[in-house]
Amino acid sequence: MWSGQPHPDEGHPPPLEAVPVSWKSVGSCQSRRGSPGALAETSAGEGTQGEEGPAAAQLDVSRLRSSSMEIREKGSEFLKEELHKAQKELKLKDEECERLSKVREQLERELEELTASLFEEAHKMVREANTKQAASEKQLKEARGKIDMLQAEVTALKTLVITSTPASPNRELHPQLLSPTKAGPRKGHLRHKSTSSALCPIACPAAGHILTPDKEGKEVDTTLFAEFRAWRESPTLDKNSPFLGRVYREDVGPCLDFTVQELSALVRAAVEDNTLTIEPVASHTPPTVKAAAAEYGSTNTCALSGLARACRHRIRLGDSESHYYISPSSRARITAVCNFFTYIRYIQQGLVRQDAEPMFWEVTRLRKEMSLAKLGFFPQEA
Repeated sequence: MWSGQPHPDEGHPPPLEAVPVSWKSVGSCQSRRGSPGALAETSAGEGTQGEEGPAAAQLDVSRLRSSSMEIREKGSEFLKEELHKAQKELKLKDEECERLSKVREQLERELEELTASLFEEAHKMVREANTKQAASEKQLKEARGKIDMLQAEVTALKTLVITSTPASPNRELHPQLLSPTKAGPRKGHLRHKSTSSALCPIACPAAGHILTPDKEGKEVDTTLFAEFRAWRESPTLDKNSPFLGRVYREDVGPCLDFTVQELSALVRAAVEDNTLTIEPVASHTPPTVKAAAAEYGSTNTCALSGLARACRHRIRLGDSESHYYISPSSRARITAVCNFFTYIRYIQQGLVRQDAEPMFWEVTRLRKEMSLAKLGFFPQEA
């Protein structure tokens, strides 16, 4: 049975507060209760109060609902603002992460490029070092290989510079070595005239030059001397000149005519071009021969003659890396021809300051060495 007050657990609004009523109203109500009209009014008033109670309760419920809706709306707005703030912060953090990832990728690329450039630079330095080392070793070999050529040139220069030695004094430059009767009337650099009919001056009909016989009793060939004097007027290395043409036919050609014709032609061209190198072979170093040079010889076989000989030297033609091992006899023949061409080049360059006759005798001596070397005479090495 409903008691007029809702139970708080049923979700109904709380009961209305009691309205104070004055005693006059109560008395009037009691006075009214005494009469039938008053009872009717009383019952009518109670009915009116019963009708106003549920309306007020509904009004309070609507107010509560509106207030709860306002609270919910405000709560939802607050939550939306917080969510929006959180989304903004999350977006900023995502942008920061993306920026940091880009920085990391850039650093990784730079590190890879730097590492690659360092490796490339290191390889480049190694290649340059190897190239320089190879060039230095090549220059060292070439320098060692030119020892024989330089020794031959020094020998030729000695014949030009040293005009008198204690063993063989030059009496033309030292008149005190002559007898008093011969040294008395001498003035300047006059030639010594002998009264012997065997040592009478010889007139050169081709050039009109007075030739003095050699001290050993050898006589100058007038034809050869005339050809040499004509060549000396305008020295050249052209083999078509009468002087050099004769030397090529009689001395250079036979001296460089070896069994292996193809290699002989190459050696002759290298000697003429002054590009031939002779290198000593170390006894403790094993032979390192290129494939092209292996076909011509080794340390036990001469590449020019093809004979089994102990080869202590090897030759290199021009800038080629191929080496050809040669015997002492072949080396002597090549050296004799090189000495001749060295002296001829000195004359062409104007380095020889002598008269025509001493120069002719030096040329004759060099031709004699080529002839002896061609015949197999060569100095034994120590």
